Amino acid sequence: MTSEALSLCLGTNPVVVRRTMGLLRTAGLVSSDRGHAGGWRISVDISAITLRQLHEALGEPVLFAIGNRHENPDCLVEQAVNIALDSAFAEAEALLLERFAEVTLADLARDFRRLHAARRDGKEQTCSMM
Repeated sequence: MTSEALSLCLGTNPVVVRRTMGLLRTAGLVSSDRGHAGGWRISVDISAITLRQLHEALGEPVLFAIGNRHENPDCLVEQAVNIALDSAFAEAEALLLERFAEVTLADLARDFRRLHAARRDGKEQTCSMM
């Protein structure tokens, strides 16, 4: 698929898609062809690639949108809360990354096909990437 087609499916800018896909290309997970018939394609066996590998290829972005606040670093209450949250976030992240290592792109593709088939006759539009 082209960056433009992927960006429509993802609701983002094609530049964001190209930047992300560039990281995946550097990791050897996708390839791209230029020109009118060009676009991005997965270049590995999808049953061998896990969400954990994708996470690593993308630079291990932050997993949680929430985090500790450091608005008043001298406040003992804030320090105590941050200590408690640090361990909770570390445990949650470790558990999530462990789960990421168990889910392959083939798993996602299978689930997508099942969901797409169930919705195929409906009126909703879907992004048919797989």
